[in-house]
Amino acid sequence: MTQPREHWEACVAEGGAAALEALAALEAAARRLHPPALPSLREALRAPAERLSAAEAALRAAVPPAGLEAFHARLLEGVEHASVAACIFVEEPPPSEAVPRLLASLRRACRAQEALYPLRRVLPPLGRFFVEPALWPGLDALDPESPPGSSVGMHRASGGPDERGGFVLYVPERYTPERQWPLVVALHGGWGRGDDFLWTWLREARSRGCLLLAPTSRGSTWSLHPPDVDAPALASMLTFVRERWSVDPGRMLLTGLSDGATYTLLWGLSEASPFTHLAPLCGVLHPDNVGRGNLARARGRRIWLGHGARDWLFPVELARLARDTLLQAGAVLVYREIADLAHAYPREENARILEWLDPGLALPAAPE
Repeated sequence: MTQPREHWEACVAEGGAAALEALAALEAAARRLHPPALPSLREALRAPAERLSAAEAALRAAVPPAGLEAFHARLLEGVEHASVAACIFVEEPPPSEAVPRLLASLRRACRAQEALYPLRRVLPPLGRFFVEPALWPGLDALDPESPPGSSVGMHRASGGPDERGGFVLYVPERYTPERQWPLVVALHGGWGRGDDFLWTWLREARSRGCLLLAPTSRGSTWSLHPPDVDAPALASMLTFVRERWSVDPGRMLLTGLSDGATYTLLWGLSEASPFTHLAPLCGVLHPDNVGRGNLARARGRRIWLGHGARDWLFPVELARLARDTLLQAGAVLVYREIADLAHAYPREENARILEWLDPGLALPAAPE
C-alpha cells in the first residue's frame, strides 16, 4: 500500500531531530571524557540512543516521494551513522576494548555530520547545528549562491578512509577572493584523522569566516621524533591552499590537540613556520624544542596554551612548566587552565581563540 507523503515527512522530521539530539549528546560527552565519568556519560546518552534507533527504523521503512530518493538516502546515511555512534557509546565493553570503541563511536559521529552537512539548507534544524547560535536568524547569509567555478565548501585530498596523509579543507560558502581570509590549521591527536578533527572546528570556522585545513599525519601520530616526515607534507598543503585561495598572512593560526598540540609547538616555532598564532591544547612542550632552537624563536610569538586541570595523560604540571618556559623565552602567552577538563578537546575555547586571533571575528550576542 502506498504510504501518504505526510508519513514520510514525519519520519524525516523525527529522524533528523533524533540524530541531532544524539550528536549534541555525543559532542557533550566528548568534552567531558574522563575514565571515572564514563558510566554517567553512557547513561546520559542512553535515551537519545534509543530514540534514534526507533527513528532510524521508521525512516528506513518509509518510502520517499518520487524525486526525493537521493535526499532520503543521504538523510538515512547520516541517521544510521549517528545511531551506530550512539549505540557504540552506550554499550559497556570489556576494559581492553573501551578506548578503541570510544574512538570508533566518535568517528562515526563525524561520518554522520559529513553525511548531514549537505542537507543543511533543506532542513533548518541541520542548518542551525552547523552554526553558532548568534547567527541562527541569518542562516541564508552563510549560504549565498556561489558564482560558477567557485571553489567553496569541502575539499578533500586523500587516498581513502584507511590511508594516512592528505587533508580536508573547508572554504566558507560565502568566500570571495576580493578580501583576505584567516586560516586555521587544526592538527588531530594521536591515532586521529583530519577528516574527523575538522568537525571540532567547522561550526566556528563557518560562523566567523575562516578557511579551515585539517591534515592527517603520515604515521599514526605526528613526527614528534626525527625524521620529521610531516613538516614537508604540511608545507606542501599550505602552499596548495595559499596559491588557490586568498589567505591573510597576518591571521594564520596553527592549533592542535594532544600530540597535535605538541607538534603545533615543534612545527609552529620552526624557522620556516608561517604562522602568526599558535594554540596548543592538552599537549606538552617537547624537549626537542630546545635542540631545534625553537625557544629562541618563541620571543614575541603569540601563543594560546590551554590544558585541563584533570588531564590524566599529560598532568597539568607539565602545562605549567611549559607556561613558565615559554614566558621565560619571551612568548606573548595566554595560559588557560580549565578546571573541569580532563584529556579531551574543550570545544568552547574555539570562539575565544578566534577572537584572540582577531577581535574582529567576534560575533554578536546570541538571541534570547
